[in-house]
Amino acid sequence: MDSVRHLIVGAGVSGLAMAAALRDRDYLVLEADSEIGGYCKTVVREGFTWDYSGHFFHFKHPEIEAWLRARMAGQEVRTVHKKSFIRYGDRMIDFPFQKNIHQLPQDEFIDCLHDLYFARAGAPPAEDSFKAMLYARFGRAIAEKFLIPYNEKLYACDLGTLDRDAMGRFFPHANLDEIVRNMKVADNASYNTTFTYPAGGAIQYIRALASEVRDGSIALDEPLLSIDLPRRVARTPRREIRFERLISSAPFPRLAAAAGLPFDGGVFSWNKVLVFNLGFDRKGARDVHWVYVPDRAVSFYRIGYYDNIFDSDSPEPVRRARLSTRRRRRRGRGAGARPGRSAAPGDHRRSSPGGRAFGGHGPGLCAHHARLDRRAAPPVAHPAVERRLFHRPLRWLDVLLDRGQHRRGARAGRRLQRHRGPGVGSAQ
Repeated sequence: MDSVRHLIVGAGVSGLAMAAALRDRDYLVLEADSEIGGYCKTVVREGFTWDYSGHFFHFKHPEIEAWLRARMAGQEVRTVHKKSFIRYGDRMIDFPFQKNIHQLPQDEFIDCLHDLYFARAGAPPAEDSFKAMLYARFGRAIAEKFLIPYNEKLYACDLGTLDRDAMGRFFPHANLDEIVRNMKVADNASYNTTFTYPAGGAIQYIRALASEVRDGSIALDEPLLSIDLPRRVARTPRREIRFERLISSAPFPRLAAAAGLPFDGGVFSWNKVLVFNLGFDRKGARDVHWVYVPDRAVSFYRIGYYDNIFDSDSPEPVRRARLSTRRRRRRGRGAGARPGRSAAPGDHRRSSPGGRAFGGHGPGLCAHHARLDRRAAPPVAHPAVERRLFHRPLRWLDVLLDRGQHRRGARAGRRLQRHRGPGVGSAQ
């Protein structure tokens, strides 16, 4: 039987950072997937570079960023001042919404300002949930025009079930004075005013962490199956491993189930992120890094523009975009409850290994990487794909990405291609 002092479950950011930080080099990292990175992976296809999800790093501690950059020799890492907007009707509103209500149509601006003022004028109402906090601090109009619909899409749940401080430091709070002052002197600074991004994709951060992990100490394609706590023995498909300490980055319900610990599965809930990375054959919108989409009629909640990070304007490939949408939160069904599989359309599914420390599909994300060729022949229809996700978003992308510049050519034919094989979807 193998034996280690520290057994680390998961070779994502958390697991690799733990291994890199340990002074005691007697450790083993178990990873169910064939690659390191967990949720933080980069895919390169036909000259396009995509991440499995949004991995723009916002470092609270400069020394951590410096440590990583020192281990990324030869890699261009750019610090970018973000340009983010909200697609509201036919307008692009500066983010955050609550500090830029003056950019709304006049009647809606008056509604927001009126409700904001009177929400704070009387005795403060109870803030017993995240949703109640939004109404109490910003009034009905701001809450219902953006804060509630957007965050319902983001969290895929009833906001009344979330704690008042569910977003912590990531929520852009603003009082009445700050909102009024912003009408004359713009100050939209937030925790992610700047972000860093390497030319080779977010996987470069993973490789920087892995460079400090002892050679031969990461076991790929080896999921953790069960844990015998009294014996301090972990079992994988290949072997049994005795350990002194176990450090897990796996979802807590999975860890408890593997260890045979009783727990109430109904206490835990989660959601899933479905990401579509799209490559285009011509340049689209400039001076924008991501756009928030509160419209409930549109299935995704955010779109990002990778090509604008490095100001890419080459003829081929030229545009990269990322659509993010979430599935509804699920609750466990008792001890050892298994999260549902992602409802990715048809065979066009590429599931992230994140949350797969014990094999199978856990809470996490699915990433889809495809190239949209507007000069292609008429598309091959895939009704399930078009009905469930593609039809409305890609029709809407005509306006958002191109701002109407190429609509005439768009109708001639648009084909969504898989990485391998023929096209599987279409949108008109």
